[in-house]
Amino acid sequence: MSDCGCHAEATNEAERRTLRIALALNAAMFVVGAIAGVIADSMGLVADALDMLADASADASALMAWHRSAGFKAQAAGLSGTLLLVLGAVALDVVVWRAVAGSEPEGPWMMAIAFVSLLVNATMLRLLQRFRQGEVHLRATWLFTRVDVIANLAVIAAGVLVLLTHHAAPDLVIGTAIALYVIKEALSILREAKEARLAALTTAPRR
Repeated sequence: MSDCGCHAEATNEAERRTLRIALALNAAMFVVGAIAGVIADSMGLVADALDMLADASADASALMAWHRSAGFKAQAAGLSGTLLLVLGAVALDVVVWRAVAGSEPEGPWMMAIAFVSLLVNATMLRLLQRFRQGEVHLRATWLFTRVDVIANLAVIAAGVLVLLTHHAAPDLVIGTAIALYVIKEALSILREAKEARLAALTTAPRR
């Protein structure tokens, strides 16, 4: 039997479809989370929403890098990691500003929106499981979603504490923790992207 490559093409199309679904969901949840964060005056939700925006960027980068060279894929991962690093720094800066200016987060809003986000991200994490050991630009999409799941659980916990204590401190602490965790994951992705770029240069054919 000849190998027509049909299975590989079908697999690639299924993976691209998975990324398109993840891109749409992340973009939608960024809008929902950002609006809810402003309404609820919650820095945890705002930081989580910025993380969803970074996820959408990673998904878009992975789609653009499809069938491109290893060097291009490493650059796409580096771009995603850089954006995540910037968004983490922005989230941290906003948290500091809200800590100084004051805030009154709404615990029920925090728990409700974070729970919806958790359901969406848990679904995406299962869909993106195939990319866990994939190329660096694809692995970034799985790592970003894993960050989101952890962040969602943290925001839910903060919402419970805000509701019980009637104090903004839990929300600010979780917002800070999410921002720092996002920065940590960004540095990890940038490190992997750098290694992938070096590997691509090493294996590139010499003229």
